[in-house]
Amino acid sequence: MSEHSNPSNIYDRFAQVTKQTHDLVANMEQLQAQVTELMETNAELSIENDHLRTMLKKMHQQKHDDHLSGSRENLKKLYQQGFHVCSEYFGKRLEQNESCTFCLDTIFGHDQPTIK
Repeated sequence: MSEHSNPSNIYDRFAQVTKQTHDLVANMEQLQAQVTELMETNAELSIENDHLRTMLKKMHQQKHDDHLSGSRENLKKLYQQGFHVCSEYFGKRLEQNESCTFCLDTIFGHDQPTIK
């Protein structure tokens, strides 16, 4: 009998291929579990990332709404102490309860509300 037609050899080869198939299925199941875990982690991180971006955007917007640079803060303080900070009247005293649009524009820019 030839090597290929020997029933014991065929059975051994069949057993070997069956074992390899079971090993392959076990490896694929492990990979599938790992991929599922990675996808869940990725989804959680994406949600957290979106949440953090939203919070940063709000904080950035609040910072621009409420916060002035150091030099503009100094100008604001001088203005509140009663001095002009605009280029037109810089350093001159404001009259009692006087406000100056030029000073406010210098401190806050065109898109900010006026202060009293």
